[in-house]
Amino acid sequence: MKEISLGNILQKINYPKDIKSLSKSELKELCNDVRQYIIDVLSENPGHLASSLGTVELAVALHYLFDIPNDTLVWDVGHQAYAHKVLTGRKEDFKNIRKLNGPSGFPRRDESSFDSFGTGHASTSVSASLGMAVADKIKGDSSKYHIAVIGDGSMTGGEAFEALNHAGSTSANLLVILNDNGIAIDEGVGALSQYLTTITTSHTYNRIKNKIWNALGGNKEEYNPHRTFFKRILFSIKSWFSGKSNFFEALNFRYFGPIDGNDLNQLLKTLSGLKRIQGPKLLHIITKKGKGLVAAENNPTTYHAPGLFNSETGALESKSEKEGGVKKFQEIFGETLISLAQKHKNIACITPAMLTGSGLNEMKEKFPDRTFDVGIAEEHAVTFSAGLSTRGIVPYCCIYSSFLQRGIDQIIHDVALQNLHVVFCIDRAGLVGEDGATHHGVFDLAYLNMIPNMIVAAPKDEYELQDMMYLAYSVDKPFAIRYPRGKCFHRYSQYTVKNLEIGRAEKVFEGEKTAVLTIGSIYNNAKKAIECLKQEGKNIGLYNMRFLKPLDTSLLDEVCAKYDNIITIEDGVIRGGFGWSVEDYIKQHKLNNNITCLGLPDKFIEHGSVSELQKLCGIDVESITETIRQIK
Repeated sequence: MKEISLGNILQKINYPKDIKSLSKSELKELCNDVRQYIIDVLSENPGHLASSLGTVELAVALHYLFDIPNDTLVWDVGHQAYAHKVLTGRKEDFKNIRKLNGPSGFPRRDESSFDSFGTGHASTSVSASLGMAVADKIKGDSSKYHIAVIGDGSMTGGEAFEALNHAGSTSANLLVILNDNGIAIDEGVGALSQYLTTITTSHTYNRIKNKIWNALGGNKEEYNPHRTFFKRILFSIKSWFSGKSNFFEALNFRYFGPIDGNDLNQLLKTLSGLKRIQGPKLLHIITKKGKGLVAAENNPTTYHAPGLFNSETGALESKSEKEGGVKKFQEIFGETLISLAQKHKNIACITPAMLTGSGLNEMKEKFPDRTFDVGIAEEHAVTFSAGLSTRGIVPYCCIYSSFLQRGIDQIIHDVALQNLHVVFCIDRAGLVGEDGATHHGVFDLAYLNMIPNMIVAAPKDEYELQDMMYLAYSVDKPFAIRYPRGKCFHRYSQYTVKNLEIGRAEKVFEGEKTAVLTIGSIYNNAKKAIECLKQEGKNIGLYNMRFLKPLDTSLLDEVCAKYDNIITIEDGVIRGGFGWSVEDYIKQHKLNNNITCLGLPDKFIEHGSVSELQKLCGIDVESITETIRQIK
C-alpha cells in the first residue's frame, strides 16, 4: 500500500480522550482528515465505503461529547463504523481492515473496549443498547448514556420495532440516532421509509417546529408550564404535515429532528442538549451517503462496497469477471430465474433487501409485480413466501446464507411443517472472505439438515445451479439450493436443461481404495487435488453428491462396498453437516469404512481472503491433496 497521509489533526489523535481538547475548528479539520484517510485506505484495500463516509461528523461528535466506552455506543449496521474505528486506537491498523489478522470490517467486542457490541447483521442496536441501559439501572447506575446508531435500512427490520416498543415502556437513558441517508444498499423499502422521507422533506414543518421549540427555551431544563401544551401543538403540526401521527412519539420516545448529520456544529449543539434529557429519545439525522467522494455521493449503491478505486477521482478499477464469457453465480441465478418466470406465470421472487447483491435487478424490471424486496426482514420474507405458496404461487426466496439464519423458526414452523412449496435460493454459501464470521455461510447445511420435509441441494458449478432451479419448480416440497458468491468456474455457454433427479449423485472418477465425496462448489478444489494425484500414479475416486437431503444411499452403498477409505469435503461446519450425515450412515449400517471428514471446525472463522481461509480450514487444493496422500 502506498504511503498515506494522516493529516495534521488525525496524526495527533489516537484515542477519544485526545479529541476532547480540540477546538471547534480543529474538530472540523479532524473530520476532513478522517474522511480522506478512509477514502485513501479503501481505494487500495476494499471495504464498505459510502456508509462510513456519511457518518464521520457523527463519530467525531459522539466521541467528543460522550465518555465512551463508559457510556456505550452501538453501530447498526457495523459498516457505518469505520470513522469510529479510526478514532479508537486502530488508526494505524486500519490500513489492514478486513485482511487476515487485521481489524474486522464490523465492530467486535474482542477487538476493542470501544466496541460496546458486535454488529454485522442489521437491526440489533436498539435491543442491545436497551439491554445495557437496563442492566446499569439494575446495578443502580442511571448516569451513563447508551447510544444506538441505526441506519442504512436497519430500521425496516422487525427486531428494531420490537426493541422500540419495549424501550418506550421504560425510563431507560437511551438515545437512538436514526441515521437517515435516504438509501440502504438498495432503495429504501416500506411504509416507514416513505414516512421518514415525508417528515424529512417538510421544510415548513421543520421551520415552524424549530421556532416554537426555541421560543420555549429549546432543551433547557428549567420548568416551563407551557411546554406540555405546546408539545401537543408540535405533535399536531407533525401529524398534519406527515398525514399521520409521529411513529416514534407514539412509542413514548422523545423525537428530535430531522437535522443535518453532516453539520458538525448542529450535531454538537443538539447532542449537548439531548444529554440533559432523561428517558428514551430519538434523534433523526440526515446524512449524505458517500460524502466527500463525488462519485460515491452520486452513486451510493455502487460505492457501498466498490472494490478498488481511484482515491482522487473515484473511478472504479476495471473488472474482468466477464472476460472470456466468465460470469458470476449471481448473474447466472438472475438470468435463470427470468427464464423460469417467462415460462411459468406463477413464479414469484422474494428477497429481504438483497436485490442488487443477488442479481435480481433485471428480474425486478421485467416482472415488477412478481418481484418483492421486503426490506431487512428475513423472517417476514420466509413466511410471506409460505403464504404465497398456499395460493398456488411458487416463490423463489433469495436470501444470503448467514441472513437466512434469522429465519430458521419460520422455515421450520411456517414452511417445512406445512410441507409448502417454497424454493430457498441461498446465496453467499460457504466462506465469503473479508466480511468474516458474521457473514460466512457455513451453517446452512447443518441447520437445514435437521429439518424434516426439506430437500437440500448444492450445485458443483453454475450449470448444476440452473439444473436445480428448474428441478425445484417441479417439486411440490420445500427445496433449498445453496451456492457461492463470485465468479463461476467455466466460460459460460448457452444452457441446456439436464434432467436431474432428486437425491441422485454423480460418479465423476472411479478409483481404488480411496473415494472423495463432495457437496457444493468445494467439488472444484477436490477435483483439482485428485487430478494432481493422478500425475503421481494415485487413482482416487470422486463423487459429486449434489444433495444432502435426501442422500443418494444407493450410490453410498456402492461406494462403501468398493472403497476402504472415504473422505468427505464440504465448505460448511462438519458438525451436523454433510460429512456427519455420511459418517452417521456408515455407523448405522455397521460398515467398516475408514472415514475422514474435511470441513470447518467447531469455531467461528475469522475474516481474510477465501483462499487464505480455505487453507486455514484444510479445504484448499493443497491441503486436500496432502490429506489424501496421508491415507494409506
